[in-house]
Amino acid sequence: MNYKETLNWMFNKLPMYQTQGASAYKANLDNIISFANHLNNPQDKLKTIHVAGTNGKGSTSSLLASILQESGYKVGLYTSPHLKDYRERIRINGKKINKKYVVNFIEVNKTFLDQNSLSFFEMSVGLAFEYFNHKKVDLAVIEVGMGGRLDSTNIIQPLISIITNIGLDHTQFLGNTLEKIAAEKAGIIKTNIPVIIGETTLETKPVFTTIAKEKKASIYFAEELSIKIPECGLKGDYQKLNCKTVLQSIKVLKSITSLNILNNHVEDGLKNVVKNTNFLGRWQELNNKPKTICDTAHNKHGLEIVLNQIKNEKYNQLHIVLGFVNDKNLDEILPLFPKEAKYYFSEPKNLRALKKTVLLEKATFFGLNGQVYNSISKAYKQATKNALPEDFIFIGGSTFVVAEIL
Repeated sequence: MNYKETLNWMFNKLPMYQTQGASAYKANLDNIISFANHLNNPQDKLKTIHVAGTNGKGSTSSLLASILQESGYKVGLYTSPHLKDYRERIRINGKKINKKYVVNFIEVNKTFLDQNSLSFFEMSVGLAFEYFNHKKVDLAVIEVGMGGRLDSTNIIQPLISIITNIGLDHTQFLGNTLEKIAAEKAGIIKTNIPVIIGETTLETKPVFTTIAKEKKASIYFAEELSIKIPECGLKGDYQKLNCKTVLQSIKVLKSITSLNILNNHVEDGLKNVVKNTNFLGRWQELNNKPKTICDTAHNKHGLEIVLNQIKNEKYNQLHIVLGFVNDKNLDEILPLFPKEAKYYFSEPKNLRALKKTVLLEKATFFGLNGQVYNSISKAYKQATKNALPEDFIFIGGSTFVVAEIL
């Protein structure tokens, strides 16, 4: 198989959470443990940092990787989902995994993958571990896909664990309360391994404290850190909290390892994160006149911050290109959106996409007025056609919506 055929095989033949939802979610780690054994456990040969959380884990992972790169280390970065190219998920010092490596990996392991019915995510995690080990990275920053306890990445023994925050998302898998979701995310806390918590609530802090105590893991709350945050290359308001989490994590990392991370490395790492890691889709400016921003925030916790930032922008008319996947609680999310905006409703190209007609009906109920378009790109094209230079365009609601624009 060539690269395109390999990707098609990965995406279409095997279950994948991003397209199939609950049917691809497994209640144990048996498959990934078996696959790791088959690969001779490359994850055990890596020094890793594990990052979980409802929002901000991609930003936090990229910021950490950037700082470590600036410190002179060879850094693997595993994130998900990708926006434009599958290979974005697996990078070393910002450079995507080679297409040939992906093809060869699948070809060599195809019989095992077939016989054991591994999911898309499981094989991707195995590929990342194998690649980082093969390339002899100094450190690897590993982002959790969903949850923590049952996530395929949760077979590593990291230097530190990080949980950014907890919000109500993926409730059909992780639980319908903040406490239940916190317990799932806290599944990445390992015995005697420090854990850094980005943000807490009254419901989640006791969960983290209890589990950390049980695991004899030192626990650090980044929100309690009193420190001036240097300039960050990621411009969303929510990045201030992610930066604080990163600064606390670096502080802990330096205290338990011999890593040479200087203050200028931290400052340059935060400032140069986009250049160093090619990180996209977070309050990303696509155009200046009219100012056009896309952002992957897709749940109440994330959208509240993004929409509040939009309120602080100066513009004549707000245009919003909007689409969701079908597991989002629209009754909770849509009331956050401003009624005075012009809306361009559509649906991303994804099997879990929320039908645009359903979105229109729900949005109209909440007083959000607009029209339906056959694709995200057509909706965006119409918004740019309608918008004047003094207006503001926002594209969001889903990672998949942003991916189509980029």
